[in-house]
Amino acid sequence: MSDNDPGRDDLAGDTAAHGTDASPNPEDGAAPGRAVAAHARRRRFLRWAAIGTAAVVVVGGAGAAWLYHDIVGGIDQKHVGGKLGTDRPKKLNKSLNVLLLGSDTRAGDNAQYAADGVTGARSDTAILLHLSPNRDQAVGISFPRDSMVKIPACEKDGGGTVPAQFGMLNSAFALAGPTCTWKTLEGLTGIHIDHFVQIDFSGFKRMVDALGGVQICVDKPVDDPRAELHLKAGKQTVKGTQALGYVRARYSLGNGSDLERIQRQQKFMAAVVDKATSGSVLTDPAKTYKFLKAATKSMTTDDGLDLATMKKLADGLKGMDAGKVRFVTVPVEGYAPDPNRVQWNAAQARPMFDAIRHDNDLPAEPAKPAPAGQAPLSPGKVEVTVVAAGAKKAAVARVVRRLRERGFKVAAKTEKAAPAADSRLVYNPSAEAQASALAGDVPDALLTADGSAPGGGVRLVVGTKGVRVAPAAINKIKGGVKAGQQNPCA
Repeated sequence: MSDNDPGRDDLAGDTAAHGTDASPNPEDGAAPGRAVAAHARRRRFLRWAAIGTAAVVVVGGAGAAWLYHDIVGGIDQKHVGGKLGTDRPKKLNKSLNVLLLGSDTRAGDNAQYAADGVTGARSDTAILLHLSPNRDQAVGISFPRDSMVKIPACEKDGGGTVPAQFGMLNSAFALAGPTCTWKTLEGLTGIHIDHFVQIDFSGFKRMVDALGGVQICVDKPVDDPRAELHLKAGKQTVKGTQALGYVRARYSLGNGSDLERIQRQQKFMAAVVDKATSGSVLTDPAKTYKFLKAATKSMTTDDGLDLATMKKLADGLKGMDAGKVRFVTVPVEGYAPDPNRVQWNAAQARPMFDAIRHDNDLPAEPAKPAPAGQAPLSPGKVEVTVVAAGAKKAAVARVVRRLRERGFKVAAKTEKAAPAADSRLVYNPSAEAQASALAGDVPDALLTADGSAPGGGVRLVVGTKGVRVAPAAINKIKGGVKAGQQNPCA
């Protein structure tokens, strides 16, 4: 406990007060020396009892309340209410999705970062952090701020509404604050977002400083007065303004693109996760307090992110290994009208969003295991012929598209058969390995071995009930930056 801690001052005062009774009381009838010794023991007992009581109080209700108000009291909470509308994606499981926003507001402590003529605030960074229901893995999806997207009509904090429009993602924040970014991303991804957390420049610096800095690596010296960034080549630890300049710099590092900047930010965040989980931060109460205090001093959240939710989140993260935390970027492609902007690649992004949305407590078991001693085949080695047996044309086309997106070799021509209620996966026993590989992705299809079926592949017969193509597990999401890699120069 530090010397300027209020709890320590109270305890010292209490001890001093007891010290005024150090002289023996003649009425006790005890010898002066014995009385002094007895009182000294009593004082030591009272002191340790006070310390023990204080420890219990800190761990228990009153102390928890004090710590809560001291740490959480610095958070600015926004009332979300009905600003997200009623047409929201359904929450399908117990996963937790938190929208992390890095704000470039120039208000308050951030005024020193304001460029001439720049006012207001925008979303400098937008990451959707997904924590699996078991809290055993996490994925952070970064969304480029210059993505061209459809922004819905949003309610402004001060009243009034901004109309729906098409523009850059970070303009949603500028138009109507964090709830507009929240509403925009829910509509685009189909993922139910539970909470948002917004941190500004000053808060970011305090968090990095509370960790004692973060190690980075640059391949050549950097001298960028605009970003207040001055670095030597090689591995080094950055704090404060240098850390902020490193994650925000766009023209002095890399190729100047926002995508390259996002990748740098992801590596930096992975390093933060490493530092927080592999060091003594989470095991040292004083360091934990310092880190939380720094994080919350410049933080804004929704009013639903209360103490109970924070505790539930913290408890769930205790056992998560740094290697289970990964950062990826939504797949993008060029935006033809403006080469300085990007748009999302819908075909590649959809499987990622599906994996996040349908991430269940336990991964679905395949309908049939692969033959003993044989490794499961990759989708690229599975030849599939889709057969329409009463299913609607659009449903069949959707199955074909999703299987191709998953990597299966689907025949160009869709065959037809007599209507049937259930969907079946028909295969020749010689193609059992292919059937087993496909069964995990179409778990509702009934496996049917048929000696008369062609042996070169499998036939997916789609009945009137349709067939569900299961989303990929989140650990199948490719690419990105993984925490747990300790060498920043690797």
